Amino acid sequence: MLAIIKVGGKQYMVNEGTSIYVEKIDQEPGSEVVINDVIMVDDIIGKPYVENASVKCVVKKHGKQPKIHIIHHIPQKHHTKRMGHRQPYTQLEVKSINK
Repeated sequence: MLAIIKVGGKQYMVNEGTSIYVEKIDQEPGSEVVINDVIMVDDIIGKPYVENASVKCVVKKHGKQPKIHIIHHIPQKHHTKRMGHRQPYTQLEVKSINK
């Protein structure tokens, strides 16, 4: 069964048993998360969401993505600023998709 869900402002295409990386969710690893923002299930398309549809997921782990280096340089003012950023994520494993 195929579904398209919305988590953290992004859309993900999932099947049962797959794992996805989403924006950080404040849940403990091992806990269950129910996602009600289901855009599509199989051939049923919602406007904007499919009614009474949900996706049950289990939180596997939390972590941070690799560091992104940012350099801001203004040559006329002899100004250079170096920054870095690591985006936190949550790994979810899809257990079931309900229509």
